[in-house]
Amino acid sequence: MRKTRVLLAAALIAATLTTSLVAGSRNDAAEAAVGPVVWSDEFNGAAGPIDSSKWKFDIGGSGWGNNEQQYYTNSTNNVRVNGAGQLEITARRENPAGYQCHYGTCQYTSGRILTADKFSQTYGRFEARIKIPKTQGIWPAFWMLGGNNWPTTGEIDIMENVGKEPNTVYGTVHGPGYSGGSSIGGNRTIGTPLGNDFHNYAVEWSPNLIVWFLDGSEFFRVTPASLGGRQWVFDHNHFMILNVAVGGYWPGYPDGSTVLPQSMLVDWVRVSSWTDGGTTPPPAGGSALRSNFSNRCIDIPGANPVDGARLQMYDCNGTAAQSWSFNGDGTLRSMGKCMDPAGGALTNGTPIQLVTCNGNPVQRFTLSGAGDLVNISADKCVDINAWNSANGAQLVLWDCTGGANQKWVRA
Repeated sequence: MRKTRVLLAAALIAATLTTSLVAGSRNDAAEAAVGPVVWSDEFNGAAGPIDSSKWKFDIGGSGWGNNEQQYYTNSTNNVRVNGAGQLEITARRENPAGYQCHYGTCQYTSGRILTADKFSQTYGRFEARIKIPKTQGIWPAFWMLGGNNWPTTGEIDIMENVGKEPNTVYGTVHGPGYSGGSSIGGNRTIGTPLGNDFHNYAVEWSPNLIVWFLDGSEFFRVTPASLGGRQWVFDHNHFMILNVAVGGYWPGYPDGSTVLPQSMLVDWVRVSSWTDGGTTPPPAGGSALRSNFSNRCIDIPGANPVDGARLQMYDCNGTAAQSWSFNGDGTLRSMGKCMDPAGGALTNGTPIQLVTCNGNPVQRFTLSGAGDLVNISADKCVDINAWNSANGAQLVLWDCTGGANQKWVRA
C-alpha cells in the first residue's frame, strides 16, 4: 500500500492557524462518554515477533510517496515485542540483505505495521502510549487510513513528529482536495522533547467531528466546516498504522547530527467504542440528553411547541419533549422539529431553539465521544448559559471549553 503525504511545513502551519482550536483537559465526565475498549495490544509476553493476529507488515523501499529513504522489513531487528511490555520499531543505518530502494541501494531499514484486514472501526477513541525517537531526519507516526484509494478514502494522522522539531506533535486529516501540502492539521508544542518520556496520543472520532489529544488535553479539532466545502470522508472504517520513516520531504534527511539506531517504543494501543458503548452511530430512536453538570435534561417548553421555542433544562421526566434523535442528515430532532441556533447565527451566546427542519447546514449537530454536543457549522458547543443549574436554564452556543456545563450523555 502506498500513502502520499507530502506535508510541506508552510502549508501545514497555515492550515493550523486557520483551523486549530485549543481546549482544556478532559475530565471524568468526558471519559464516561467514551465506550469500552473493544481492541487493544498491550505488547506483553516474551521478546519476539509481534502478534500476527492483530498486525501485518508493509514491506519495501518505494519511498512511499514522500521520498522516504528506508526499506521497511518484517525482521525482528526492526519490529519486535521487547519482553518489557513494549513494541519496538527501530530505524537503523544498515542494509543486511542488499535491499534496493527507489533511489538505489538502500541505506536504512525500519518497520511499518498495520491492522488492515485484521481490525478496523468507524468512530471511537483511538489511543497509544508512545515514547518517540528523536534525531534529525526521523519521522515517527501513529495514524489511520480508510482504504487503498488515497486520499479519497481519507487519512487521520493521530500523531506525527519530525526530528527537527522534537517538542511538537502534529495531528492532521487528508482527503480529496486537502491532501499533501494542503492537508488540514493542528499541533501542540511542549517545553521538553516528546522523546524524553512516554506520552498518550489520541483522537476521539464521531460523526462530523474528530478531536486530537496529547496526554488527555485537547489541542485540535476538525469538522466538515473546517474543510471549506471540500468532501468529508470520515464516516467509514479506518485501520491503524505505526511506523518510523527515515527522511522525506517534510522531515528532511539524516545529516552529520543524526544518531542511529532510533526506536519508537509503544507501551500499548487501545481502541474504545464510540459513545453509548456501540461501534456505530446512536439508534434512530429518541433518547434524552442529560447534562453532566445539572443532571437535568434538554427540554422543549409547552405541549405543542411553535417555531422559535427556546430550549431549556428541566428535570428528566421521560416525556416526548425530552426525546431527541440523531438523523442521517445531521439534524437533531424532537417532536418533529429540529434543534437550531436562533437566526442562523453562529456566534457565542446564540440561543438554541426548536424550529421546523429546513435543510440549513446550521441545523447539524453531533455528540462527540467526549460528550460535547457540537454544532457542525459553528464548531461550537451547546452550553448551559451562565452555569445555571436550575430548571429553566437556557441553552446557547459557545466555544467548546471542556466544561461540565457543555457535557452530555444519552439517557
